[in-house]
Amino acid sequence: MGRQRHTASPPLADADPAQDRRFVTALARGLTVLRCFGPADRWLAHQELARRTGLPQATVSRLTFTLTSLGYLRHRAATGEYALSPAVLSLGFSVLSNFQIGRIARPFMEALAEHTQAAISLGVRHDTSVVYVAHCRSTARLILGLDVGTRLPFAETAMGRAIWCASTPGMQALIARRLQAEDPVRWPAREAGLSRAEAEHAVRGYAVSASEWEQDIAAIGVGLDLGDGREALSLTVGGPAARLQGALLHEDFAPALIRTGREIVAAIQTAAWED
Repeated sequence: MGRQRHTASPPLADADPAQDRRFVTALARGLTVLRCFGPADRWLAHQELARRTGLPQATVSRLTFTLTSLGYLRHRAATGEYALSPAVLSLGFSVLSNFQIGRIARPFMEALAEHTQAAISLGVRHDTSVVYVAHCRSTARLILGLDVGTRLPFAETAMGRAIWCASTPGMQALIARRLQAEDPVRWPAREAGLSRAEAEHAVRGYAVSASEWEQDIAAIGVGLDLGDGREALSLTVGGPAARLQGALLHEDFAPALIRTGREIVAAIQTAAWED
């Protein structure tokens, strides 16, 4: 996008934590290994873990040995494969089940799901991905069969683009650096997509991704700024691209999405005051 804010020094709050002397690289690498496992992954070979993390195989060997010793990975010696253990899964589900923001947002999301007969999702950014923390489906049959904990790409999805549009310039600079480092070849196309999303968001008030992440999927999203300094969340309406288009999407669903986003932010802020 060639904007100055991508190269200027970000505010301290938006600085890359990996450059801080307090950052523990070994811990970060261990968590990177755990993040290799997607919803469809049961067992992953050592070589596949190395490929997905981009780390040397010797480093991956040390990390997997440590994680297995601590009980976060299971090792199948006969094949050299690893799987997440119940210990790490219980941590994740414990956090998600007690995620108060998702609990507060759910009634509003359910109402929006019934209005749109689509899938409604609330997500947060995690490095160069977005992760569902709450998800509601209408009673209609949809092809968008995703659920809480699902991880999606940041730059190609309405959820990621909405977070981008609601982020501070410093946070955008940090995300841009991470995306570029993750895949330098794809970064120009991703940068162009984020630029388009910003321009559209400035006019419409929401971000769009139509057949860019998955050919048959379309979605719109709004960023939710809770006003307490934390990074923005994202609320999306998603479903079949053949249905989510034209006046139905932009004149009916989009205003409902924006209104619901505002209601969720107000409810979360009210709950914070009560606490």
